[in-house]
Amino acid sequence: MREPRKDDNRPKKRHIFLRIDSWIDSTVWNAGFKLSQWWEDATIFFRRFRVTGWKKAVFEVLGEGMTWGTAAAVLMLALALPAFEETKGNWRAQSDFAVTFLDRYGNEIGHRGIIHEDSVPIDELPDHLIKAVLATEDRRFFDHYGIDFLGLARAMTENARAGGVVQGGSTLTQQLAKNLFLSNERTIERKIKEAFLAVWLESNLSKKEILRLYLDRAYMGGGTFGAAAAAQFYFGKAITDVNLAESAMLAGLFKAPARYAPHVNLPAARGRANEVLTNLVQGGLMTEGQVIAARLNPATVIDRAQVKAPDFFLDWAFDEVQRIARPFAQHSLIVRTTIDMGLQNAAEDSVESSLRQYGESFHVKQGALVMVENGGPVRAMVGGRDYGESQFNRATRALRQPGSSFKVYTYAAAMEKGMTPETVVVDAPITWRGWSPQNYGRSYAGRITILTAIAKSINTIPVRLAKDKLGTELIAQTAKNMGIETPLRTDKTMPLGTSEVTVLDQATAYAVFPAGGVQSRRHGISQILNYDGDILYDFSRDEPPAKRILSEQANASMNSMLTQIPVIGTARKAALDHGIVTGGKTGTTQAYRDAWFVGFTGDYTTAVWFGNDDYTSTDNMTGGSLPAMTFKRLMDYAEQGIEHRQIPGITNPVPAPSKQPQVANAKPDENALPPLVRPRSLSADVTRLLRSVGETFEQAPALKAPDKNGGKVAVLGAADAGSSQQVLPNAARN
Repeated sequence: MREPRKDDNRPKKRHIFLRIDSWIDSTVWNAGFKLSQWWEDATIFFRRFRVTGWKKAVFEVLGEGMTWGTAAAVLMLALALPAFEETKGNWRAQSDFAVTFLDRYGNEIGHRGIIHEDSVPIDELPDHLIKAVLATEDRRFFDHYGIDFLGLARAMTENARAGGVVQGGSTLTQQLAKNLFLSNERTIERKIKEAFLAVWLESNLSKKEILRLYLDRAYMGGGTFGAAAAAQFYFGKAITDVNLAESAMLAGLFKAPARYAPHVNLPAARGRANEVLTNLVQGGLMTEGQVIAARLNPATVIDRAQVKAPDFFLDWAFDEVQRIARPFAQHSLIVRTTIDMGLQNAAEDSVESSLRQYGESFHVKQGALVMVENGGPVRAMVGGRDYGESQFNRATRALRQPGSSFKVYTYAAAMEKGMTPETVVVDAPITWRGWSPQNYGRSYAGRITILTAIAKSINTIPVRLAKDKLGTELIAQTAKNMGIETPLRTDKTMPLGTSEVTVLDQATAYAVFPAGGVQSRRHGISQILNYDGDILYDFSRDEPPAKRILSEQANASMNSMLTQIPVIGTARKAALDHGIVTGGKTGTTQAYRDAWFVGFTGDYTTAVWFGNDDYTSTDNMTGGSLPAMTFKRLMDYAEQGIEHRQIPGITNPVPAPSKQPQVANAKPDENALPPLVRPRSLSADVTRLLRSVGETFEQAPALKAPDKNGGKVAVLGAADAGSSQQVLPNAARN
């Protein structure tokens, strides 16, 4: 038997572990005991605040209110953040610029930026003008904080009583928020942003500043912005000199400047001014005795011819000027644009005629159009039916699904991959990640060529190409390279045109085809000058050359297919007269919400869209109907009297214009829009001679001569198609 060693310490270790175990047990028990004791004390303490009966009901309601209030605060913050994003940057930047715009030939077409009449402080404006504006637009302006809940309730009551919209609930501050940061698009999102921005303006500006900005920025008809410019335009006098009758007429313009513009409809303007005088009396701001003289002697206006300014284009061009000219030291500028007022008027007439003739039958209320000449200059832009009613530019800002007109980017990518119009593909049912697209007629054609697929606008083929050959990322990149600036989604439905684009995007991208596969270099500004005649910016000088986007072979293949669509495809109503070769693609979105035709000749590319602002469906309108007919009407006009350029890759010559034989008792096409007739212009030989003269002046140093009458400058030099550029005061123009 082994005797224990004297240094054996196992009993000590056992003793230590027992002590640790005892300490843990006692600590846990004590902690639990103290916690239960604390809980009992706390329970006893809070029993003092326990309520019963009606008091308990009150506290329950308050508790629920705090819970819902917290949730509402989080929701309000989530809604406010997008609105406050609009205030980023220098939102007052527009006041830095005073821009006079000229068309491509040097004729003045409008102004933007600083009001050219000096902005007058509120304290110096006539008292009756301020009262007239507030009585009509916002009687409680000095009593609310951006949103007038009492006024909103009153407007809702009056509208319900009248069975329609007879009063608006927006405050003057809300209207200013819309003018400064938002558009006239009628959506819930815009109204939410408008409300938050109104509160933001009230927090950051005084009431006088808000009122001054409103009077300076509002559109007043006739291409004028601000009350000061309107007073000069309509009455030929400074805003400080207008009388009560004139103030009432100006105040009446804020609601609908196009409808009540006195140079367009003087009786309507006077009737509206009489309503403003009534508002002054009903609002307690004036008595009937004080306004009776203005009723008996209504305002008279300067006898002006109908002034039509390309306002949608000017808004877009002004944004371009601010982007280009921000680094310049001088911000009082003369800008020569690319717009052709003859084509612009024809474009507006084409859209309006289409809506007037077919709008009711197709249940469509809005349209937009952009025309780009080969080389990139924007020659015409229609952003909506009536600028006075809505300044929202549907050509540059409205994001709409392009439908089948987007398929060209899939086929362009396929041509770059080596396919040809004769490549055989299979039109058959297809399922991609649980999605099964169907053709328009719910039928399938089997083995067909790509030419047939694009001409008949078959849906399964671009989806099959995207799924098996290309991928949506390549298609999106092709569209971006061609000129689509709107961010595109790359989901499985994208090949069928579900990702929204703008009309300007479509015109830019399609213009690559007649440009031979190179960038179209879309632009609306050709030159920017100061009032000394110095050229600060010239597009041809300062912009990089166009890059190649599609190979010559791929572009030729696309053109050979797209020019067949008006012949054998879905766009037969877009085929031009006199054998002028036309290419393009129709587009119709789900539930007939959007209808497109984007087409081109060797000279111009035009994108046409029709739809409704509220996204309601049209009455079965397709891209091959009204959009194609509108395209034809405008392009037939544009192609008159010019030398026609060939579409690259199309070798057949353009037939010379010929008279069509008259057929007895022939019935006119009921679906055709009446043709536009272009005024006779210079012959091609004379045009070439003038261009050569212009080039001679362009190579010589610019001659500057101050104009004593207007303080402006005549600049001799050719910047656009050889035409001489002249900046002259209005009085010197014929």
